[in-house]
Amino acid sequence: MENSILVIVLLISLFTDVKSRKILNIITLPTIVFGLIYNIFNTGVDGFIFSGKGFLVGLGLLIIPYMLGGMGAGDVKLMAAIGALMGTSFVFYSFIYTALIGGVIALLLIIKKRGFINSIKSLFFNVVFFRSSLGSMILPNGDKSSSISFPYGVAIVLGTLSCLVWGGF
Repeated sequence: MENSILVIVLLISLFTDVKSRKILNIITLPTIVFGLIYNIFNTGVDGFIFSGKGFLVGLGLLIIPYMLGGMGAGDVKLMAAIGALMGTSFVFYSFIYTALIGGVIALLLIIKKRGFINSIKSLFFNVVFFRSSLGSMILPNGDKSSSISFPYGVAIVLGTLSCLVWGGF
């Protein structure tokens, strides 16, 4: 049952994040509560601990990127909801898949925006001269109007579905 709820929550979140760049509280907060109640009902105190730890891990994985302005609060709450529903191990592996998929999406967007040759030249220059300026690849000349962003909920959904299908490593 929790898998069905998870897929429904993910599909709704994907739709709203792509359409309006928001992951709605009306989806994430009831999922957190449902995950907690469902796990308590099934295994009692152990379910509460299972769900609580999953919630905290999900929250903890994305809270720093949120505080640095790299993503929205809805992304953090969605990962916390996944943790509350599915537990610590699942949300951790889901995060790994999410990070990999998010990195690929970001790389493809950078290459699309800047061109393949310019991206390779910039990467080569940064590696050869030990410059850590990936920010200049994303924000050339510090110009925020040329920044590249995408709804990270897409990566979270794809990463979580990947974890659901293939499991942990």
